[in-house]
Amino acid sequence: MFEKIKSLLVEELSVKEEDITMSAELVNDLGINSLELADLVLLCEEKFDIEIGDDDIHKFVTVGDVVDYLSAKADE
Repeated sequence: MFEKIKSLLVEELSVKEEDITMSAELVNDLGINSLELADLVLLCEEKFDIEIGDDDIHKFVTVGDVVDYLSAKADE
Protein backbone atom coordinates (compact mmCIF):
# COMPACT_ATOMS: atom_id res chain seq x y z
CA MET A 1 0.00 0.00 0.00
CA PHE A 2 2.88 2.37 0.80
CA GLU A 3 4.30 1.97 -2.71
CA LYS A 4 0.89 2.71 -4.26
CA ILE A 5 0.50 5.89 -2.21
CA LYS A 6 4.07 6.87 -2.99
CA SER A 7 3.38 6.50 -6.73
CA LEU A 8 0.27 8.67 -6.46
CA LEU A 9 2.17 11.39 -4.63
CA VAL A 10 5.01 11.38 -7.15
CA GLU A 11 2.95 11.08 -10.33
CA GLU A 12 -0.09 13.19 -9.46
CA LEU A 13 1.18 15.75 -6.94
CA SER A 14 4.81 16.10 -8.07
CA VAL A 15 6.24 15.21 -4.65
CA LYS A 16 9.90 14.17 -4.70
CA GLU A 17 10.13 10.41 -4.26
CA GLU A 18 13.07 10.63 -1.85
CA ASP A 19 11.00 12.83 0.51
CA ILE A 20 8.25 10.26 0.96
CA THR A 21 8.47 8.13 4.10
CA MET A 22 5.81 6.66 6.36
CA SER A 23 6.49 9.39 8.92
CA ALA A 24 6.61 12.30 6.43
CA GLU A 25 3.90 14.84 7.18
CA LEU A 26 1.81 15.64 4.11
CA VAL A 27 1.69 19.39 4.76
CA ASN A 28 4.84 20.18 6.74
CA ASP A 29 7.29 17.78 5.08
CA LEU A 30 5.87 17.28 1.58
CA GLY A 31 4.36 20.74 1.07
CA ILE A 32 0.89 19.52 0.16
CA ASN A 33 -1.76 22.22 0.43
CA SER A 34 -5.46 21.70 1.20
CA LEU A 35 -6.43 21.56 -2.46
CA GLU A 36 -3.78 18.91 -3.18
CA LEU A 37 -4.94 16.96 -0.13
CA ALA A 38 -8.46 16.97 -1.55
CA ASP A 39 -7.02 15.74 -4.87
CA LEU A 40 -5.16 12.96 -3.03
CA VAL A 41 -8.38 11.87 -1.33
CA LEU A 42 -10.23 11.77 -4.67
CA LEU A 43 -7.40 9.84 -6.31
CA CYS A 44 -7.39 7.30 -3.48
CA GLU A 45 -11.16 6.92 -3.68
CA GLU A 46 -10.96 6.24 -7.42
CA LYS A 47 -7.89 4.01 -7.34
CA PHE A 48 -8.99 1.87 -4.40
CA ASP A 49 -12.76 2.05 -5.01
CA ILE A 50 -13.54 3.28 -1.51
CA GLU A 51 -15.26 6.28 0.01
CA ILE A 52 -13.35 8.52 2.40
CA GLY A 53 -15.63 10.49 4.69
CA ASP A 54 -15.10 14.21 5.16
CA ASP A 55 -14.60 13.55 8.88
CA ASP A 56 -11.71 11.18 8.09
CA ILE A 57 -9.66 13.58 5.99
CA HIS A 58 -8.34 15.39 9.08
CA LYS A 59 -6.75 12.08 10.15
CA PHE A 60 -4.34 12.28 7.20
CA VAL A 61 -1.34 13.95 8.81
CA THR A 62 1.45 11.63 7.69
CA VAL A 63 1.91 9.31 4.72
CA GLY A 64 1.61 6.47 7.24
CA ASP A 65 -1.83 7.73 8.29
CA VAL A 66 -3.01 7.48 4.68
CA VAL A 67 -1.47 4.01 4.25
CA ASP A 68 -3.00 2.73 7.52
CA TYR A 69 -6.42 4.18 6.71
CA LEU A 70 -6.50 2.71 3.21
CA SER A 71 -5.19 -0.65 4.43
CA ALA A 72 -7.97 -0.79 7.02
CA LYS A 73 -10.58 0.17 4.41
CA ALA A 74 -9.28 -2.51 2.05
CA ASP A 75 -9.81 -5.12 4.76
CA GLU A 76 -13.46 -4.17 5.33
